[in-house]
Amino acid sequence: MFCKNCGTQLDPNAAVCVKCGAAVGNGANFCPNCGANSMPGAAVCTQCGVALNPPVVPMGEQKSKVAAGILGILLGSLGIHNFYLGYTGKAVAQLLISLLSCGVLAVVSEIWGLVEGIMILTGSINTDAKGIPLKD
Repeated sequence: MFCKNCGTQLDPNAAVCVKCGAAVGNGANFCPNCGANSMPGAAVCTQCGVALNPPVVPMGEQKSKVAAGILGILLGSLGIHNFYLGYTGKAVAQLLISLLSCGVLAVVSEIWGLVEGIMILTGSINTDAKGIPLKD
């Protein structure tokens, strides 16, 4: 582990860098994995490929995995869970299959929603349409 502020190798239990005094994790000049010099704001280290600045998810942006899964199981034939997660194309398809067939093909959409609901709850589907991870 290296200081992101000055590039000095850090003790694994360190809370601050002994050379520059920066708190561990603060700084943007060096890679914390290999200590290579990095451009501030760079997404990955050009030396070792590690992610330098993991994406910050604003509070309130994450959708609930449990809510999406239950919506898929209970209202899957209407695509409500996909509307909730932002997958509007799939949601409209499920809704139209159910409505335009006057409910005759709603069983197809319901099975589709049930499977997706279970996949959401088990973690197979773990992001919304924006790529933001679902919260537990």
